[in-house]
Amino acid sequence: MAHAGQILENPISGEKIIFRQTAAETDGELLAFELVLAPGGAVPGAHVHPEQEERFEVVSGTMALRLGLKRVVAGPGETVVVPAGRVHRFENAGDEPAHVLVEVRPALEMERLLQTVVSLAEEGRCLRSGMPKPLDLALFVREFRREVRALPAAARGPRRARAACLGGRAPRPRPAAGRADAVVRLSDLSAIS
Repeated sequence: MAHAGQILENPISGEKIIFRQTAAETDGELLAFELVLAPGGAVPGAHVHPEQEERFEVVSGTMALRLGLKRVVAGPGETVVVPAGRVHRFENAGDEPAHVLVEVRPALEMERLLQTVVSLAEEGRCLRSGMPKPLDLALFVREFRREVRALPAAARGPRRARAACLGGRAPRPRPAAGRADAVVRLSDLSAIS
């Protein structure tokens, strides 16, 4: 279980997370943490928190957030609120570490999600982009479906990304010629979790 003062460091994304208030301390209402993001550091990809609002208050440095199609740059003393259901991603947009106070409401299982992401990165189970490898990503998104919806890689196309983000069904990919086993359905993965 997470506790105030606990520090997580993601070796791939450059994120350092210091828990300030946990779900246990706030009766599930809030998860508050400090985020220190190294220059060039970024969250691995665009994503959505279907049930949670995320608030970023920049203490020092510069953060760039992509909110849907809009890019927002925030500096010290500025706050950006991402409402539940809004596609977003963030990165350090400066030459020095960005120090940000983050609040997530309600907390749900966000602490465990952050711990899992860091563990996957430490164990070499992430791509260079920081995204978990495909099987781990499928299981991760299934486990944390209330906390996050990841957008598929751009190579899968905008229609598929929108559908996945909104929880809808996108057309299934076609198997490679002559390989009926080339498509793995997420329902097939439930047997191994």
